[in-house]
Amino acid sequence: MSNGFTIWLTGHSGAGKSTLAHALEKELTSRHISTEVLDGDIVRTNLSQGLTFSPEDRNINVQRIGFVASLLSKHGVGVIVSAISPYRTARESVRKSIPGFVEVYVNCPVEECERRDVKGLYKKARNGEIPSFTGINDPYEPPLNPEVEVRTDLESLQESTRKIICFLEQQNLIGEIK
Repeated sequence: MSNGFTIWLTGHSGAGKSTLAHALEKELTSRHISTEVLDGDIVRTNLSQGLTFSPEDRNINVQRIGFVASLLSKHGVGVIVSAISPYRTARESVRKSIPGFVEVYVNCPVEECERRDVKGLYKKARNGEIPSFTGINDPYEPPLNPEVEVRTDLESLQESTRKIICFLEQQNLIGEIK
């Protein structure tokens, strides 16, 4: 069994984390790598139901996602986490518990995320309808030293995906295609 790994996509709501996660899943699956996507919204609905958006509950949510990612990675799965995970300390904590942890900063200016916002969450946050919304009235702490940084406002989906895949190849987490 090959070693698993976890690609942890972090960034603002609307930065492109889920889109990128599914592009990575498609690429890894095409290479016959057992892959699982842990999407923050889906995990919150099924594994972290009842948690609020307080800093403490956000950290608990990240720890739960990290625990599941760790179990899957340990069993040879390529895990792709797509979660805002706004606080550095929580991300650093899960990094320590997951071998093959690859932090990817999905960097996109809040203004662009707001422009893309199909759910209208930014508008609701600005109108005071959503308290503690990351990037508006709650902080997002960008990674200081991510393994990979993608700029979804400047790069195509293919460019961002390729950047991450190249890193995985360089680190021998996946094999190169000949």
